Amino acid sequence: MAIKVEHELHSRRKGRNLGVGLVLVGLVGIVFGLTVVKVLNLENIAQFERFDHVARPQLEPSASEGTQ
Repeated sequence: MAIKVEHELHSRRKGRNLGVGLVLVGLVGIVFGLTVVKVLNLENIAQFERFDHVARPQLEPSASEGTQ
């Protein structure tokens, strides 16, 4: 025998939870959209790899490649 009586407190909490959930989904959507736009605006994928702030010599053009 389950108790199915819903107090008005439950309906208010449900409304707040729905609001918080929509705000979170909106923020995730904004961050995802900004990430997609950032990646699509790159002309060369090597530019994206440079944003990790780690020196990787294989991404830098060497002086010997330019003289040949």
